[in-house]
Amino acid sequence: MQTETSHATETDEPQYDQTNDRYVFHHDVDGTATITTTIVHALASIAETDVSQGEFSLYDSIDPDALDRLFRPKADGTERTGGHVAFTALEYEVFVYANGDVIIYPPSETSPGRGRHRQSN
Repeated sequence: MQTETSHATETDEPQYDQTNDRYVFHHDVDGTATITTTIVHALASIAETDVSQGEFSLYDSIDPDALDRLFRPKADGTERTGGHVAFTALEYEVFVYANGDVIIYPPSETSPGRGRHRQSN
């Protein structure tokens, strides 16, 4: 019986997908939190970093305001249904998808941030 999942689930914490060596999270696009808040809290829990103490800032990796605008509904109010952004934060590879999926890969043991083959979804 396989217990790992390869799809994002709606939980408070990222779920570890052992089969694909990644953490999977689904951002609630109808919730009150921004996508950047979701990403920061997901990274903080995975990397065991305290964001309230200033140990980590998303600004070190990507412009959070631009990221929020990118995944906000379109000017006419329709939801964005395609596209994704990838960046590295705290040596983790972060993939953010328009549907709310956030996939986070841990640092590669052989060469951080590089050399890991990813299968496209």
